[in-house]
Amino acid sequence: MKVEKYILDELEKKKGLLFALIDPIDYKSLEDAVKTAKNADEGGADIILIGGSTGVQGDVLDTVTKEIKQVVSRPVVLFPGNIGTLTKYADAVYFMSMLNSRNPYWITQAQMLAAPVMKHYGIEPLPVAYTVVEPGGTVGWVGDAKLIPRKKPKIAAAYALAAEYMGFRFFITDAGSAPAEGHIPLEMIRAVRSAISIPYVVAGGIKTPDQAKSVMRAGADIIQVGTAFEHENAVAKVKEMVKAVREGAKK
Repeated sequence: MKVEKYILDELEKKKGLLFALIDPIDYKSLEDAVKTAKNADEGGADIILIGGSTGVQGDVLDTVTKEIKQVVSRPVVLFPGNIGTLTKYADAVYFMSMLNSRNPYWITQAQMLAAPVMKHYGIEPLPVAYTVVEPGGTVGWVGDAKLIPRKKPKIAAAYALAAEYMGFRFFITDAGSAPAEGHIPLEMIRAVRSAISIPYVVAGGIKTPDQAKSVMRAGADIIQVGTAFEHENAVAKVKEMVKAVREGAKK
């Protein structure tokens, strides 16, 4: 469990981490996706995530993962959109269960189908409990999620506590890609933080350093950023976000 140990060790040292998400489908070319990953690594992102969309699989996923691995120093982790979002060239994968899906496929069946492939490839599983918060975006629709209402922080906290009791080692709340409503409410983040002791990842709608700092101060251990780096992929932009994450975590 080298990647999990790396994440926990870095959390112990830095108190807050930034994961940079690269969804190749969102870029004009694979070269642009690889460049953004390289910039994120140089800017100090702690993990490079690849995936998100269900179309990121096969030759596209193999190629972009191999090329990103050649230009980054941080672990490369898959953020799967389905069972096809696996490649032997990654270091690890979010082994996710969408706890608030109405469809059992996304809770246990996809995981059952993927597990033998992961063992064959030798990919490290990161046991992740995943929940989708309003508005949810594409991931909420595809995952048939019973979205957690933004004004119901206690529901998110209860899911988080259940996830810890079930043995998951990471918990994620995701508002979907670039939601108009912005990132998850700070009140919800505080509620989740107060309920659990496992690392808490906040994803969706975090676009600026000030937002990143506020989310960390509210209680996130890790933020996951994708869209903000697609349009401003300079190393300086990543450095600003990393600095905000570290400062917010300290406070």
